[in-house]
Amino acid sequence: EMSVLELVKKMAGAWRELPISEKQVYEEARQADWQKYQEELAKYKAQLTPAETAALKEERQRRMLRRRLFQQKRELTVLGKPKKPRHAFNIFVSENFPESQGASPTAKMKNLYDKWQKLPNSQKQTYLQLSEDDKIRYKNEMKSWEAKMVELGREDLLRFATKKAKKKTSETVKSTAAKTSLHEARAILKLKKSEE
Repeated sequence: EMSVLELVKKMAGAWRELPISEKQVYEEARQADWQKYQEELAKYKAQLTPAETAALKEERQRRMLRRRLFQQKRELTVLGKPKKPRHAFNIFVSENFPESQGASPTAKMKNLYDKWQKLPNSQKQTYLQLSEDDKIRYKNEMKSWEAKMVELGREDLLRFATKKAKKKTSETVKSTAAKTSLHEARAILKLKKSEE
């Protein structure tokens, strides 16, 4: 009736109290198992072709990379990195998914996609505005988070654009401002076209 955690704690306590002479029996059994494993592994590796060996090595590297990426993502979460901004369609889906019709999540998503396509531009505008607000939130939160990371001495976690921004000269800053205003003008034109 114990939970696994309680059972493990109880077993660990019993192991600690066990005399060294009795522990030796288990240690010898472990050594024998380890030796048997090493022999079986050597036999297995001997029968592999060079192509299979290369494929196994590649798979091991892929797994290590996946594990490293997972650890990096978890570290960023622990450090409080802000979540990326949501797109208008994502906001629409999050609000309407529970009451969407469909037997499976895939069917619900197809139904929501069809609704989004048929949604009038006036109603889409609400979601587009929410998306723009979320982008502003993300930008502000990232600035403060990156400042915090600089204080902690973790410049390695900064975005490339932020690292590069520190090196920019005043001329580059002026040209960037001109490009930004051009992008803003294009965004405003797109919004006006979508309203029409």
